[in-house]
Amino acid sequence: MALNRREIAAFALLLTLGTPASVQLAAGKKKENSTSVAPQMAEQKRALHALNRLTFGAGPGDVQKVTAIGVDKWIDQQLHPEKLDDSALEARLTQFRTLRMSTRELVEAFPPPQVIKAIMDGKQSLPSDPAKRAIYQAQLDRLEQKRERKQDAAENLVSAAPSGPPQAPAPAPGPAELAKAREDKLYADIHAEQLLSLPPDQRVKEILKMTPEERHEMVGSFRGAKGQQLLDGLNPQQKETLMALNNPQQVVTTELMQAKLLRAIYSERQLDEVMTDFWFNHFNVFIGKGSDRYLLTSYERDVIRPHALGKFEDLLVATARSPAMLFYLDNWLSVGPNSDIARGVPKNPARRRLYSAVPAKRTKAGPGKRSSGLNENYGRELMELHTLGVNGGYTQKDVTEVARVFTGWTLERPQDGAGFKFESRMHDPGDKSVLGHKIKNHGEKEGIEVLHLLAHNPSTARFISTKLAMRFVSDNPPASLVSKMQQTYLKKDGDIREVLRTMFRSPEFWADDTYRAKVKTPLEFMVSAVRATDADVTNAMPLLGQLNNMGMPLFGMQPPTGYSMKAETWVNSSALLGRMNFALALSANRLKGITVQPEQLFDTGAKAGDAQQVLVGLENSFLGGDVSRQTHETISRQLNDPQVAQRRLDDPIAPPNVSAIAGLILGSPEFQRR
Repeated sequence: MALNRREIAAFALLLTLGTPASVQLAAGKKKENSTSVAPQMAEQKRALHALNRLTFGAGPGDVQKVTAIGVDKWIDQQLHPEKLDDSALEARLTQFRTLRMSTRELVEAFPPPQVIKAIMDGKQSLPSDPAKRAIYQAQLDRLEQKRERKQDAAENLVSAAPSGPPQAPAPAPGPAELAKAREDKLYADIHAEQLLSLPPDQRVKEILKMTPEERHEMVGSFRGAKGQQLLDGLNPQQKETLMALNNPQQVVTTELMQAKLLRAIYSERQLDEVMTDFWFNHFNVFIGKGSDRYLLTSYERDVIRPHALGKFEDLLVATARSPAMLFYLDNWLSVGPNSDIARGVPKNPARRRLYSAVPAKRTKAGPGKRSSGLNENYGRELMELHTLGVNGGYTQKDVTEVARVFTGWTLERPQDGAGFKFESRMHDPGDKSVLGHKIKNHGEKEGIEVLHLLAHNPSTARFISTKLAMRFVSDNPPASLVSKMQQTYLKKDGDIREVLRTMFRSPEFWADDTYRAKVKTPLEFMVSAVRATDADVTNAMPLLGQLNNMGMPLFGMQPPTGYSMKAETWVNSSALLGRMNFALALSANRLKGITVQPEQLFDTGAKAGDAQQVLVGLENSFLGGDVSRQTHETISRQLNDPQVAQRRLDDPIAPPNVSAIAGLILGSPEFQRR
């Protein structure tokens, strides 16, 4: 469909403002906090509602499947993901080797700048494996060029100083130089074509035999489609090696992001994926902060995912010990003001005895030049965002005391990808007082005691229950529902599965006014559109780019608050235009690596050439047939447009543009809500 920007914007506005249900997209006008419960839903509507809330969106035939199983039985299956076969998804993920690597292995295989710098400074040696060695050499060459540019810039700055007569500007390249540049580019292009003609294994061998300079030139010849051709036919390790020649860190981060999208799209364990996304957002860590580019793979795999439906206390302890969280909130640098390191006490026992005979001194930095200051970041976010909530009854003194408790919770050799360690010399000694409870001086055990205290606090039970209800029910969940969930949390020792079960069995969850009461975030909208169209995703990179355009890059929220779940954050004219553009691009197969065949999503029988019949068929497929009259009529009026009907004005019998109709429905208010 070739609508221009103005036409798309106008149509998006028609769909958004023209439907009564969508006038309240911000979900602020409903009396959702009332204790009364609205009438309950019919069975097919219950199935669609359950799919919209417990999954990333319904796929073709899912409503019928859930109805046949029984909604309650299907929900119980989703609450026990370990019993669901997810082998088809796992087969898709085998291409991403980094998902199975430890952090130490990631750092070794895809070296960060500090490792390359250490090699350049003679502190580390190059690996012997040819593929790894090529990656390191490419980065060494890049670092050397960077240093040379800095040196040249400094020299130019000195030479440009007004200490002598002004110098003439450098002469422009002459004909001979320009001819040489054209000749070099021609040979590079010929070499590139020769590489593409080789079998995959031979192609990789030829690239690994190149000098760093030759590989640098080669990378410039493989942009866009040619770059994808270069990777065609290679096994996962070979692909990663060639991609890492350009940017090793990007291999780690993009594989993690692509895997997250593929899990959301294809996993049979949909509730588990929704909860993994929920808890990652709750315990947010920003992927753009230094070592967290390498630490997030383990954080999602080993910390968040295994505890997504378990006990909240176990999840809380796992995040507190996580290198990703320790690095993100700087707790690994936090040193107690009265600790051995802060007072300059020697590590050697013999020297320590001598030290004890003289007055203590304060030092500005301990071993490794770590700051000796107390860092309150984790203590504050632990109570405000992770457990009690902003009005959870704690004070600034509690924040400081919790920060003292967690001094010594640090990292062992973070530059090498090592894990958590407790360093007693960083720990602030003495008893502490948190929320009126005395925490005796027990080193690392103090942190475990505080986490237990917070996990079992009624304010935590209410805060977690409220956030879960906001994700699954409405932006302003009923107080009666939150109260029931809080009681289950306290009674069942913070069992997340049981809290969810209470919510899913409540009349508030199934009340008629909760149906499509939530506006999808960009991630939810994108994944639900891919699932609804039954798209085959062989390359998720274009989807990552689309998410960035919609303002929700994966793992990209810098503040610890995580992304908002509320409609008001995501509903504005620019955002809606972006969603409509994505929907039309997806349905028209304009995203490389994502294939959609919308004409196979419904059965139109003999009237497949009838645009109205196509519209009804796609409404049934994407929306369960539940579409407002206003939306249906708005799209119907567009069916006469030659661009949608896919015909000339003098050619009334051409078949309708099914992709265009599909894109318009995906952009409708009904589809943007869940």
